[in-house]
Formats: sequence, C-alpha cells, structure tokens
Amino acid sequence: MDTAPSARPATTPSSEAETRARRKVATAAALASAVEWYDYFVFGIAAALVLGHLYFPSGSSSAGVLAAFATFAVGFLARPLGGIIAGHLGDKRGRKPMLVLALTLMGLATTGIGLLPTYDTIGVAAPILLVALRVVQGLAVGAQWGGAMLMATEYAPEGKRGLYGSLVQLGVPIGVVTANTVFLLAGAFTSDSAFAAWGWRLPFLVGLLVLALAWYIHAKVEETPEFKAAEQELAKAEADRSRSPLRTILRDHLGTVFLAGGSFAVNTATFYIIITGVLDYTTRELGMKREAVLMVSLCISLTQLALIPASAALSDRIGRLRIYALGAVGLVVWAVPMFLLIDTGSLLWLAVGTFVTSCFLSIMYGPQAALFAELFTAEMRYTGASLGYQIAAVFGGGLAPFVMVLLLEATGTSMSVSGYIIGLGVIALVSIKVLARRAAAR
Repeated sequence: MDTAPSARPATTPSSEAETRARRKVATAAALASAVEWYDYFVFGIAAALVLGHLYFPSGSSSAGVLAAFATFAVGFLARPLGGIIAGHLGDKRGRKPMLVLALTLMGLATTGIGLLPTYDTIGVAAPILLVALRVVQGLAVGAQWGGAMLMATEYAPEGKRGLYGSLVQLGVPIGVVTANTVFLLAGAFTSDSAFAAWGWRLPFLVGLLVLALAWYIHAKVEETPEFKAAEQELAKAEADRSRSPLRTILRDHLGTVFLAGGSFAVNTATFYIIITGVLDYTTRELGMKREAVLMVSLCISLTQLALIPASAALSDRIGRLRIYALGAVGLVVWAVPMFLLIDTGSLLWLAVGTFVTSCFLSIMYGPQAALFAELFTAEMRYTGASLGYQIAAVFGGGLAPFVMVLLLEATGTSMSVSGYIIGLGVIALVSIKVLARRAAAR
C-alpha cells in the first residue's frame, strides 16, 4: 500500500543558500509546532489536576473532572473552524501569514488562562471566560498544524518529505515533555496548597514566548516554493479572488478529507487518553502520585523524539501507508493489554503499557504529515490536510478523555475504554485500505 508522491516544483533548490533557507524554515516550523502544542497540552494537564474544582465546583469529583474535560473538548470543536479559515486563506494568501496569526492567538489565549480569576473570585464568569479562551486555543491550533506542516514539507528536498514533515510532528512530544516538565517544576517548588492557588498558572504564562516566535517567523522566514509555484500557475488561469480552495475541497474532495480523518482518529484519541485521561484515572481512581505519573508521561514522550523521525524516514523509502497501517494495527492489538497493565496500579507496568502504546502512536504519527500533504494538490493542500486532521481531532482526541470518564463511570471497567480504542482502530484500518486502493488506481 502506498500513495504516489505529489508533483515537485519545476526546479529543486540546490545552492548552499537555499539549503540554509530550507533548514531555517524547517526549524521555524518545528519550533512553531512545539510551542503551540505546549500551550495546548498545559490545558489538558491542568484539566486533569486542578481546573475541575477551581472553575467547576460541585459535590462530586468526577463531575468536576467531566466539566473540565468538556472544556478541554471544546477546544477541539473549534479546531476544524480554525483549519477551515486558515486553510482557505493559507491556500490563497500563503502559509506563513496564517502560521504567524495562529501563534499570536495561541500566545494571547494561553497567557489569558494563566491570569484568569477562579469561580470563587468572579463566579460564573470564570468558567465562561475559560471556555472562551479554550475556543481561541482551538482556533489557533487548528490553523497552526497545516501551516507548519506545509512550511516543512513544501521546502523538503526530493525524497525526504516524510522526514521533514516529521520535524513538525515532533512538536507534539516536545510539547508534552515541556508541559510535563514545567508542571513538575511548579509542583516541586510549591506546596500542594500553593500549587492549587497559583503554582498551576506558571506553565500558562510561558505562552508569552510564543509571541516572540511569531514575530521571528513574520520577519525572517520566506513563503514556501510550492505555494509560489501554485500561485503563478493559477494566476494565468483565473483572478485570485475568484478561486475558493474550500469550495473545491467540499465539492470534489470531501471523501478524501473524511478518509484522512477516519484514518487518524484512533491515533489522536489514544494519545489524549494516555497523556490526559490516564493522568486523571491513575491519580483519582488508582491513588497513584501525580508527580510519578507525570514523570512517566515525560519519559515516554522522550522516546517519541527518536521514533517519529525514524518511522517518517522509513516511509520515504517503503511508503507512507505501509508504515501508517502498521501503527494502527498495533494500537488495536495493544488496547486491552495496555489497560490490564495500568490497572495493576504499578508505576512500572504503567510505564510499560504506555510505552508500547507510544511506539505504535509514533509509527503512525511520523509519516502522517507527508501522507496528508500528498493527498491534495498545492493549491488546496492547506485546506484539505487541515480539515482531515482536525476532523480526527474532534471525534478522536477532543472527546477521548471525556468519553473515557463516562465509560469508566458507566461500566466500572477500563476494558470499555479499550473497546473504544479498538472501534476507532477498525475505522482507521478501513480508511487506510480505501486510501490505498485509490492510490493504486491513480
């Protein structure tokens, strides 16, 4: 199984100056992804640890966590809208401006959360403002992924699109590692009462650094060559104002968008289950220490820094869908053993269970950026790839911690969560099979 590589630009940059420019763009895209995901993940960790009782006070701890996770999910509901807006404008006006806008929005929203008064201070306005800022975060990350991914893949040298795309994918484990590290430091240097009162806010205030990166990309990074080439071609045929990448996607390529989303939902759902849902489950239900579970999550994410580019580089040689399908199969097979190990309440078995899961996630995630980029042509790629990714984020990642708590409350067993992962895995494998048939028919 494999997809055919998309058309390359008419000329391939080869000079030393162009090589330096390519590396600078790839580095900037990777940094943009890392800081965006850091800002996004600190909310997930805070939702599992403190936001429930600070912004949604109730008599039941599970009700507070459900409310916090519902707010976490709201950010995912906003992501497709961010992808649509940024994708449409990014395919018409360029990748770079949308990436800069996304970074700016994320920095402002994350800092705002860090400064937001609690329910005890301003009453019902607190959760309302929290939800509003979470929506802005969702819009920002929905806009960011497509821009960063295309900045990297469209600058990639021949035969290395998977590897260059994986630099953006590395933003996820880097964001997780950084977010967990900052929370661990905040907890280490404050008492439990101080952490609940103000220590949890410190990781959010790091969001101010995103604004500096946004300025750097705006001032120092060039637009991608494939977008420039597509612009020149389209200018010959029609006026810029008359073309609508979104209309073209909805009219002619909506099936591909849904197949892309279906193929990826199991990955994003399982990811948020192990970094957010499991954090709540192990600390609230199994009585494990917060710091120990965060440390496991941090160490597991460090392994992804090697696995993601390795799987992406392999996909450059033997095909995207082969590697992608292998990861999906692994998630299906490992869903039950993972929770059997977690349920022991042992830190060692928690690490083993989530580490194996993380390996399969990395195998899928490495080639995913290049795979989604190659599903669409340059003039509609931002829109199409962003929509596919964000649809998966809504129905997979955004709802996963919320669904996990509901399933645990309703069934009393973690095997129901394993069944949820398996169901999404079957959808992924069917979607991958259809994409492979379409690629073979081209």
